Amino acid sequence: MAKLYSLGYLIIFFTISPLVSIIGKPSIPYEVLFHLDIATRLSVNISDATIATSTDFGKLVQKIPAAVLYPSSIHDIIKLINYSNNGAISVPFGVAARGHGHSVRGQAMSPNGVVVVMSSLKNNNNGKIRVLWESCLGFYYADVGGEQLWIDVLHATLEHGLAPVSWTDYLYLSVGGTLSNAGISGQTFKYGPQISNVLEMDVITGKGQLVTCSKQTNSELFFAVLGGLGQFGIITRARIVVEKAPTRVKWVRVFYSDFSKFTKDQEKLISINNGMDYVEGSLMMNQSPPNNWRSSFFSTSNQSKIISLISKYGIIYCLEMVKYYDDQCANTVDKELQKMMRGLNFLSGHIFKKDTTFVHFLNRVRSGELRLQSNGMWDVPHPWLNLFVPKSSIMDFNVGVFLDIILRQNKTTGPILVYPTTRKKWDDRMSVVIPEEDTFYCVGLLHSSGFNDWEVLDGQNEEIINYCEKAGLNIKQYLPHYKSKEAWMNHFGKKWKIFQQRKSQFDPKMILSPGQKIFI
Repeated sequence: MAKLYSLGYLIIFFTISPLVSIIGKPSIPYEVLFHLDIATRLSVNISDATIATSTDFGKLVQKIPAAVLYPSSIHDIIKLINYSNNGAISVPFGVAARGHGHSVRGQAMSPNGVVVVMSSLKNNNNGKIRVLWESCLGFYYADVGGEQLWIDVLHATLEHGLAPVSWTDYLYLSVGGTLSNAGISGQTFKYGPQISNVLEMDVITGKGQLVTCSKQTNSELFFAVLGGLGQFGIITRARIVVEKAPTRVKWVRVFYSDFSKFTKDQEKLISINNGMDYVEGSLMMNQSPPNNWRSSFFSTSNQSKIISLISKYGIIYCLEMVKYYDDQCANTVDKELQKMMRGLNFLSGHIFKKDTTFVHFLNRVRSGELRLQSNGMWDVPHPWLNLFVPKSSIMDFNVGVFLDIILRQNKTTGPILVYPTTRKKWDDRMSVVIPEEDTFYCVGLLHSSGFNDWEVLDGQNEEIINYCEKAGLNIKQYLPHYKSKEAWMNHFGKKWKIFQQRKSQFDPKMILSPGQKIFI
């Protein structure tokens, strides 16, 4: 933890550094904050804690907070927010909860405000992961601190032979962070996003109130917070659906040169009742090797075969599917898999299979991360673009974006994901925005770049968005980022009015998550 400084340093620092916030709010008079009993857990070390929280995984934005809070309990966060609401200052300061810092556009930053390092809560009993049985309803659930990482949730629940059903591809993300967005992966078509698998939450609102909410109790707050981009409250506890965990998976990848066949087969797979447990697609081109940081799947001999295939077609589409199993169904899983794959139109002779553990599959990205970290290639700019594309637009998206902008410009430097999900697994009462159609595609352009050339890829992202708007593809951004209030209004569409109402109800002074820049 960063060194904590005395009141004298606080006064000197803010006397010589009168910062001005991006939302027009003045510096925080920390000589007043010092009188609160959270002062010893506040840091303003300009070269340490504040710098560390002034950037994120994207490495595209740097906004230095006035202070960083390392809470020892959720009550420290409540005191901080109450002080911003009711303290001896004329203008409230911003407060942003920081989980694992995996945002890419500064969404978890608080310029000239306070960043709350949620991982500090792991040191107290409230942060433990508890697996419990609901006798009256007949199911298990896990009570999880919002600061916990999903990898820790996985290990804790597996001790009971259980696991959550919906995941993100990368598990070193905080529970509160993913639930503030949606939490999606190749399981989403079957189990819904992570926000659809929450039973109850404890939330600290922008009014400084600790509220327990669910579909039945304080439901307006419950639905507001799920997918609410941190605008209505800080999640301190979430009750997560868990089920019996499988032990192993059958993991298969096949290739296509025809995008129409590729998407039709994905849509066929996600329509099968009790079918695949995971379906995800990706693109392979000359600039995107068969094995990337997300997964080391192919052997050396297979890689040369795939590179030859890419050279022939220029671009190929990889369909990835997984079926979970355990000892009870080990003798039948291959037949089930074969039956589900019958009639798929992938390139003949290009089928690749693995049999691995459930944990290894879920945590497959970690090995790639560690490899890049060792080479100094992980903490680099990530100008990502994530989109939801309606099914009716996906063919035009392929022609206009994948084949034209991306393949033609040859700038891509990371995995490109494209996979379908269904609207029926999402609750429209939640704040998250998705396309209107029953089936839509999740598209992820997961770029990595150098510190001096990320603008080129970011410019390509802008070109993609502009093309989609001009072509009327009706896309929606996931992990959205916009530069104007008008753009945010267009993003939320018919939900904008209720989003505003909820902000007025739960965070009327607009304290929470200023880094999202929604109400500027």
